[in-house]
Amino acid sequence: MVYLSGPMTGLPDFNYPAFMSEAARLRAAGHAVVNPADFGEVPGFEWHQYLRRDIRLLTACTAIHMLPGWSKSKGARLEHHIAVELGFVVTGADA
Repeated sequence: MVYLSGPMTGLPDFNYPAFMSEAARLRAAGHAVVNPADFGEVPGFEWHQYLRRDIRLLTACTAIHMLPGWSKSKGARLEHHIAVELGFVVTGADA
């Protein structure tokens, strides 16, 4: 499975359109994709709660695909670091 990672915080619509578009492209290419945008917003959740959820999702995967701008996102940089340390295949923007 491929985990989709990229910037969300502070972007219009949390960058969901970019996540959805890239997830659709990867799925059409035959990949099983874990897209954090598929889970949407959770009322009352704080940033660290999203990160905890997303790290659990990430660790079930074997690859990570980075969206443009990921290196400017604290959460995406953490996800990238974890994926690299776990030996994931890394693809996408500036991978």
